[in-house]
Amino acid sequence: MSNDQIQNPEEETAEVVAVPSTTKTTKSSKKAKAPVSDHEDFDWDADEAGFQTYNSVEKKKLEEAYMQSCNPIAEKQVVKGRVVAINDKDVVINIGFKSDGMVSRQEFRDMPDLAVGEEIDVFVDVAEDRLGQLVLSRRKAMQETAWDKIIEAHNSDAVVTGYVRSRTKGGLVVDVYGIDAFLPGSQIDTKPVRDYDQYVGKNMDFRVVKINDVFKNVVVSHKALIEDDIEAQKSEFLSKLEKGQVIEGEVKNMTSFGVFVDLGGIDGLLHITDISWGRINHPEEVLKLGDKINVAILDYDDSKKRISLGLKQLTAHPWDSLAANINEGSKVKGKVVSVADYGAFIEITNGVEGLVHVSEMSWSSHLRNPSEYLKVGEEVEALVLNLNRNEHKMSLGIKQLTPDPWVTIDNKYALGTKHSGVVKNLTSYGLFLELEEGIDGLVHVSDLSWNKKIKHPSEFVKKGEKLDVIVLEVDKDNRRLSLGHKQLEENPWDTFGTIFTVGSVHEGTVMNINDKGATIQMRYGVEAFAPSRHIKKVSNASVKEDENLEFEVIEFSKDSKRIIVSHTNTWKAAEKAKHEAVEKSRDKARKSASKVVKKINQNAQATTMGELDALSELRAKFAQAEKTENAAPKAQSTEAPKKVEVAAPVAESGKDLKDIAGVGPAAVKKMNALGVNSVADLVALNEEKIAALVEQDSKTSADQWNKWIEGAKAL
Repeated sequence: MSNDQIQNPEEETAEVVAVPSTTKTTKSSKKAKAPVSDHEDFDWDADEAGFQTYNSVEKKKLEEAYMQSCNPIAEKQVVKGRVVAINDKDVVINIGFKSDGMVSRQEFRDMPDLAVGEEIDVFVDVAEDRLGQLVLSRRKAMQETAWDKIIEAHNSDAVVTGYVRSRTKGGLVVDVYGIDAFLPGSQIDTKPVRDYDQYVGKNMDFRVVKINDVFKNVVVSHKALIEDDIEAQKSEFLSKLEKGQVIEGEVKNMTSFGVFVDLGGIDGLLHITDISWGRINHPEEVLKLGDKINVAILDYDDSKKRISLGLKQLTAHPWDSLAANINEGSKVKGKVVSVADYGAFIEITNGVEGLVHVSEMSWSSHLRNPSEYLKVGEEVEALVLNLNRNEHKMSLGIKQLTPDPWVTIDNKYALGTKHSGVVKNLTSYGLFLELEEGIDGLVHVSDLSWNKKIKHPSEFVKKGEKLDVIVLEVDKDNRRLSLGHKQLEENPWDTFGTIFTVGSVHEGTVMNINDKGATIQMRYGVEAFAPSRHIKKVSNASVKEDENLEFEVIEFSKDSKRIIVSHTNTWKAAEKAKHEAVEKSRDKARKSASKVVKKINQNAQATTMGELDALSELRAKFAQAEKTENAAPKAQSTEAPKKVEVAAPVAESGKDLKDIAGVGPAAVKKMNALGVNSVADLVALNEEKIAALVEQDSKTSADQWNKWIEGAKAL
């Protein structure tokens, strides 16, 4: 009944009274129809007289009684209501109003156990819509107080219940108090979750871990609740643990360093070294995932919630059963189980290992890396050097199984004997040559070549190549052997002293140039050095690499194996000779003028025509000398001196000046300029002629001419 009907009861009465007279029936017919109605107490005779009407006083009392039975309702407020009915789609709620309201069942997804009679908060959206219905909403009621509840739950670390609405990128959307919260994928469970869809449509408990007041964002976590349970279980479990206790567990995870064992809600670490008394490379060699094993509690930390487990401790130590006949000096066989920089471990029996130090592998003193000598898995024989059963330590040696070659070193590698070996190592000061197993010798870098200056042995030989050597020194006590390679040949510097004499000129090739000078490659593979001031050309330009030029020897040292040469001296000698010729011409002119002047002074008489002629001749000589003097410096500054074309020396009996030891092209040119054109001319020189030649060319000494003559006679 609506409000309009309550306010106008007369209209309702009128409608009811206006019943046609044709509808009147007898009492018997009315009584026949009575059993059809469910309302047996209804007075069916009332329609004969019409419905009862109310006067204004009765109407007012009826309205007051009706209004007292209804609570005053205001829209847009949260009120208490009671569930009076539930169906598949809606929930009927009585809030004490004149009519009940219906709320969609979807708004009660977080209350799967909702029952009739429960009190809940609802929001009065509309008191009466156009159909006269009361519109209620539980979601809006929750939203009115949701944010305050979320803040309170976050501050108090309380557990909230939410409905997982859908999946989103990186996690799930959860309905908490009517507000959408974000559940990251990493906060769903302690284990990685790959299928997020399995949680959609379910109610779960969460903990509010983060809120943003400005944007009203909420982040929740289900993992935090699980971790709290795990921590509680760990604390309870650790309180009951004791060292040495043996418990059963399941292999949960494997790594290269050990195994994690599930002890019933808490994990313990079984390190790889505590799995077996023997050496293993990976836990999977002994265990598999899911294996049920008994382990011993080795240690645990209450604060860090860490438990260390042991498996091998449940069996007897293999050292306790080591054979009694194994003592120091015994020979044993085993397998190489590990190789380190300092040595290798040999497993004699399962769980019993001995160390072979790198120094005990070979008699050679230059064995640096044990992996070059032993490989993992290799079966070897060794000698027990030291044994300590209490500390479970054993030292082994391999080289002791063979005789020490240094005992008989004097007989096999005597001084001066020649041998061949393999280059094992290269250093900046030399190379180590292995003559045989255990016998290494050092070849110093200075003992590799007579001629070449070698900065590093790699310039001469490569690692692994064979090299012939001669024994230079044997130090049996210190186990040292000095070897040499260049000593296999005679010292060529004894011969070089007669070839590269000071003042001799030779052809050479510029190898390299630096700030101090240039390295010159001479004949016979000899290297010489030309200082910076001696590598200038006649044009004042510097020499270039790979350039072939003539060089004069200015210093020779056999002991230091050093030759100093100069290219500059080869062209300065010609300039010096020309300058000396000019000076001689000037001196001759001065002497002539002095004689004429003296003669004039002695004959202080009248001038004759003959004397005038003498003066004219003297004047002409002075002019000619001055002209020659001025022309020589000018030609020297503008152009290089031209080569004097000298006729090639005539060969005699197939012999040539170049065939003489120590005579190069420059020396031949010098001899030809002085009139010595053949070997015969050179042999025919005597002391007077040699003195005359020295006077003409003071750069070449008489001793040098005599050496050339001796060389010519030896042809």
